[in-house]
Amino acid sequence: MIKIDKKIVGYGVGQTEAEEKAARREFKREGGGGNRAEVIRMHEKLERPEVLVGSTFKVKTPISDHAMYVTINDIVLNQGTEHEKRRPFEIFINSKNLDHYQWIVALTRIISAVFRKGGDVAFLVDELKAVFDPRGGYWQAGGKFMPSIIAELGYIVEKHLISIGMLAAPELDEGQKQLIAEKRAEFEEGRKQQDAFSESDYPEGAQLCSKCNTTAVIMMDGCMTCLSCGDSKCG
Repeated sequence: MIKIDKKIVGYGVGQTEAEEKAARREFKREGGGGNRAEVIRMHEKLERPEVLVGSTFKVKTPISDHAMYVTINDIVLNQGTEHEKRRPFEIFINSKNLDHYQWIVALTRIISAVFRKGGDVAFLVDELKAVFDPRGGYWQAGGKFMPSIIAELGYIVEKHLISIGMLAAPELDEGQKQLIAEKRAEFEEGRKQQDAFSESDYPEGAQLCSKCNTTAVIMMDGCMTCLSCGDSKCG
């Protein structure tokens, strides 16, 4: 018999070396051999290095007195090889406002876990941007509507993924850009803005676009058309 003199704070199931090896998931490196470097993919067993590179974004909303600072750190895989790439590894959110402390901690841990899992993490952007505040959203400078603070975090994650090359920047083709430029010039020529101090980049009287959340929808050729993303009710 074994007498336990200390308080039990944890336990684990003992396994033989063979059982432990069989239960452990193997993550093989791709490539290698000859002069080729081995390709390391992102996975949850990848250990955190001592130093990570990242970006910090400041979020100041009109519904809060204190700003939030969102830091996304990246891990550099296959450094020094032709397969070098940056992948998001963890996210931190810091704010003086303790009203949001619980959901901030929960959200950062979940997002960091998804980052470390690897694979396609771009789905997080759409999921976060689709969260709406039941009390209503707010307007950013420049006329962009943000449905919630969580949605703005989604836009921040999207911006970061674009900066490291995981997502392609949304752009209109040349034909769409030319058409929007022509229609915008035609509209502004026929209806000059009366407010000389307007900060909006779009014509006065423009409506909110349901697709890109920008006040840039105007009537052109009998059809409501967005000057920001090109979305049109007429297809």
